[in-house]
Amino acid sequence: MIEFLTNYFNYVIDELFHLSWNNYLFWLIGISLIFWMLEIFFPWRKDQKMFRKDFWLDAFYMFFNFSLFSLIGFTAISDIVVQFFNDGLKKIGIDNLAFFHIESFPYWSQLLILFVVRDFIQYFIHRLLHRIPFLWNFHKVHHSVKEMGFAAHLRFHWMETVVYRTLEYIPLALIGFGINDFILVHLFSLAVGHFNHSNLKINLGPLKYVFNNPQMHIWHHSKKLPERFGANFGLTLSLWDYIFKTDYIPREGKNIELGFEGDEDFPKDFINQEIYPIKLKNE
Repeated sequence: MIEFLTNYFNYVIDELFHLSWNNYLFWLIGISLIFWMLEIFFPWRKDQKMFRKDFWLDAFYMFFNFSLFSLIGFTAISDIVVQFFNDGLKKIGIDNLAFFHIESFPYWSQLLILFVVRDFIQYFIHRLLHRIPFLWNFHKVHHSVKEMGFAAHLRFHWMETVVYRTLEYIPLALIGFGINDFILVHLFSLAVGHFNHSNLKINLGPLKYVFNNPQMHIWHHSKKLPERFGANFGLTLSLWDYIFKTDYIPREGKNIELGFEGDEDFPKDFINQEIYPIKLKNE
């Protein structure tokens, strides 16, 4: 545990003080600034303020979920769990879960396979977050957004990271990927996620049936939906929603009310949003 924590702390220090192409923190800042500038100069909802409602709360969530939470211990703990799991497999004679050696594929195809398979898995995990009451109480943090903007993408409870990474691990391991493989896939997903939540209107043409977009994703955040568990669950690809009939865009959703039933009683600050599911369970 100490070794993993030390390694991650050194990694964060290196990210803060050394600029390199695979420095995730600087990419996060750079991509965020690009979308913020686009929202300022080309807003879809022109009456929405530059510093929209909860802008700074969402900005804090961005850095908490992608830096502070990992620094506190998630990366170290998850590395220990993965090592324990792999050691357990070795005890029963299994050296590797992978069915085939993905590393022998051309690099571009490795990226493509990881991206598509990971997004497919995440689509179904996202549906679980809406269908299972215990998970929905954590996911409410994300759906408490009342004005959409790029930073709303990363407003979510830290438990979601645990759920996604846990359920992703074995399927990805079966095809030879580790959870943290390929920064390019992570950065592309980050950019599309920012785009989905942004105050922008960009016509994707036929590509809207492949990639998620603000005009589709805003209906996922609608306070009133025809389906009990929601719609438009795709994270990066909208393709899955069209395949599995969970797509829903009845009209332009530019000014629809966002949130969920009862959100007027949902906490408005970071600390109380984080402890909300625990308090709810105890009550």
